[in-house]
Amino acid sequence: MAHYALLNADKKVIAVITGVDESITQTNTDGTLVGGSTEAWETFYAAQPWHGAVSCKRTSYNTSGGTHIGGGTPYRVNYAGIGYTYDTVRDAFIAAKPFASWVLNETTCSWAPSVARPATGQWMWDEASLSWVAL
Repeated sequence: MAHYALLNADKKVIAVITGVDESITQTNTDGTLVGGSTEAWETFYAAQPWHGAVSCKRTSYNTSGGTHIGGGTPYRVNYAGIGYTYDTVRDAFIAAKPFASWVLNETTCSWAPSVARPATGQWMWDEASLSWVAL
């Protein structure tokens, strides 16, 4: 089982679907062969009349911050979620920026505050003061 992110024209994820593994092939009703590679399945799913998608990219449920938790191949730095953006330069899925002051970690393609969160306790980011506030 593999997961695929359907993208709109702005490269925003509009849906994530469960599809077939890239190694699987199938024959369409017209006799054409589909599959056998990640790119073939991305093209196939992008061509389906679902959700108004214009493109599709493989994503992995087990990938976060550029690491596959099972030791496998990480796909596109992070697992795609609805509202994420696909960055073609980084070949990565990036979540929406949570706060204006946060900056993108280029390695993990995740957003980080300018001030590290304290190691203990429960904290909430306060954008007005650009600091962590204890809960």
